[in-house]
Amino acid sequence: MRAHCNHKIDLAQAFALWPSVQMQTSVFLAVLFAALLHASWNAVIRAGSNRFQGVLLLTVSQGVMGIAMAVFLPFPQGEVWLWLLASGALHAGYKVFLAAAYTHGDLSRVYPIARGVTPMIVVLAGFFWLSDLLVNKEYAGIALIGLGVILMARGVFSSGEARALIPYALGSALCTAGYSMVDGLGARVAGNATQFTAWLFIFDALLFTTGTLAKSGTRQLRASRRSWLIGGFAGVLSLITYWIAVWAMTVAPIALVTALRETSVLFAVLIGVFLMKERADVGKLIAAIAIVCGIILIRI
Repeated sequence: MRAHCNHKIDLAQAFALWPSVQMQTSVFLAVLFAALLHASWNAVIRAGSNRFQGVLLLTVSQGVMGIAMAVFLPFPQGEVWLWLLASGALHAGYKVFLAAAYTHGDLSRVYPIARGVTPMIVVLAGFFWLSDLLVNKEYAGIALIGLGVILMARGVFSSGEARALIPYALGSALCTAGYSMVDGLGARVAGNATQFTAWLFIFDALLFTTGTLAKSGTRQLRASRRSWLIGGFAGVLSLITYWIAVWAMTVAPIALVTALRETSVLFAVLIGVFLMKERADVGKLIAAIAIVCGIILIRI
């Protein structure tokens, strides 16, 4: 089965750079730190009064930082542009769905759904179409993390929360799974994680900003100085966390890095409950334990 699957796509350049399935401690800790930063910038956006505007200001800030990085890096060549275009479109779609979801639900509910479905999509795609080779305990760890984040989201049904957030959160998850695979492979084809990260944020900013301006005009850009500072701060956190993720996917299996990044759900719940005073319940605690167990399985 595996030999057959390896011939389903022709990505010889990417596969030639494919790493072993081992994840070094430094990579593990870096991805956990990135997970904390990811939950933090989501909290910043959720805390704002206008989530679409917050995401727009974040995205514009990322684009500016991407340009500042790109001028000091080699220019992308050949097929790398196709990977960048696909990545920019998926990132822009992810932000559209995420902003819509946050208009209907709390951080500790939207975030688990938006992030929790992603590992299952990636690991299934990795098994059938890519060449990531994971051992059974790592699949079990991914499954536990996924179970934990899904349990965290059950309050949408049991607590009478707005169910309108679900399709938007699922759309965000699909886009996340898509860009996780595209960015991991694209960075390997490019051979430079920093270059790829800089340009994907440029494409993301161009596509998301163009779409937003076409729909709402320039009013979303007419924000206060405080809003721009908050958006810029969230943009810095987002750029750092995703650079770490793209780099990690060049030295460790995509499915493993993506699953470990989902521990950001645990950080998001803690931020939501203790800092944003969102509702806490036993279900969230059980889900958090499942996530921690998943991390242990991945590491032992």
